[in-house]
Amino acid sequence: MSHIENHRSHRVGWLRAAVLGANDGIVSTASLIIGVAAASSAHEGILLAGLAGLVAGAMSMAAGEYVSVSSQSDTEKADLAIEKKSLEQDFESETEELALIYERRGLESALANQVAKQLMAYDALGAHARDEIGISESARAQPVQAAFSSAGTFTVGAALPLAAAWIVPGSQLISVVAASSLIFLALLGGMAARAGGASIAIGAIRVTFWGALAMALTAGVGRIFGVVA
Repeated sequence: MSHIENHRSHRVGWLRAAVLGANDGIVSTASLIIGVAAASSAHEGILLAGLAGLVAGAMSMAAGEYVSVSSQSDTEKADLAIEKKSLEQDFESETEELALIYERRGLESALANQVAKQLMAYDALGAHARDEIGISESARAQPVQAAFSSAGTFTVGAALPLAAAWIVPGSQLISVVAASSLIFLALLGGMAARAGGASIAIGAIRVTFWGALAMALTAGVGRIFGVVA
């Protein structure tokens, strides 16, 4: 009978960007709407502020993710170039270096040398990238994927409190936007935790707490500095 394990580490790249985008979309847009509403602004002004926050936030997330992950990708490429040059100049020393890595991980010296030689013959650069530098194919930086994932999920997340503000104008706007946004955050935290194999309850509580804090602080700023429109 075969034993298959369903690991989730290959999801780290896109899952991190997607959760960050959706969470930021809900929290920042809901906080912006609540803060402007707390300042007693007109309904049209509140919606305009929320829409502007959605567009600006999505572009900011895309640009930020792309630049950040591109920097990581550039570092990985530079390290791989250094390693490739070392392999071309002194293959034997690189084989010994790889064998020592395996010895430190628990293999006997003879076995470590045998494993190192076989892996070097199969894919020398790949072996050093994985076992010396810590770069694996499943965790390689992908700037475009991260940018689109983060911007897309930010837009979806921001659209939720914006839709609630559009549907429910008037004195109930703040409470409806806050309550619905906290529900969305709880669902997001739970789904993200499930996708990553973590505790659903902890994931939901963690995201909801910080979202509630952000909205409360923004509402306070709106009350303090707001003026009647």
